[in-house]
Amino acid sequence: MPKDNNITNSQEQNAATNQQAENQTQNMPGDNTVKNPDEWTTGNEPMTGAQKSYLKTLSDEAGEELNENLTKAEASKSIEELQHKTGRGLNKGVPNQANTGEPE
Repeated sequence: MPKDNNITNSQEQNAATNQQAENQTQNMPGDNTVKNPDEWTTGNEPMTGAQKSYLKTLSDEAGEELNENLTKAEASKSIEELQHKTGRGLNKGVPNQANTGEPE
């Protein structure tokens, strides 16, 4: 299936970096800079294009079907699960929430 030309590799990389940063900081005691996706004010909105693109990549690598109707929060959780399953995107990245779906 051809990749959507509106979603660039840099957007996909940004989504991966953002998710990695979120994963790294979620368990830091006293750190409130990254919210749990369930607490995002925009978490019920449709996932971003970057999230969808990165989920497509992860889903393909994991041999799973992509659910294209996820919310931003659901997409974030799915990205984290698939990263652990595939090993892609773990232990790398710099904090940047541009494409996680949640405003800074």
